[in-house]
Amino acid sequence: MLPLKRPKIVYPSYFDSRLSRTEGRRVSRNLSIRRPNLQRIIRVLKYLSLDFEVEDDKHRPSRWYKVEGRVKIYYEGSKEELLKNLGKALRSLRE
Repeated sequence: MLPLKRPKIVYPSYFDSRLSRTEGRRVSRNLSIRRPNLQRIIRVLKYLSLDFEVEDDKHRPSRWYKVEGRVKIYYEGSKEELLKNLGKALRSLRE
């Protein structure tokens, strides 16, 4: 059963090294990867044993023209901390 706390919403473009911060990247370049997708993020979330829900038909409002999906993650810490942890895990699983 999932907690009642509001989930953190995460889009793959948060981790896209090809985007600038103003274009929507939310982590530093050293924590980002090329062409992130939902499958990679899901693999990392399973590896980190986090509770999550996938919505693959959604798009980021600032990138309305591209359906990339999103993940609702039930995480007790801050969103910034979550994004840093996900970025580190994405980088380490990629190498």
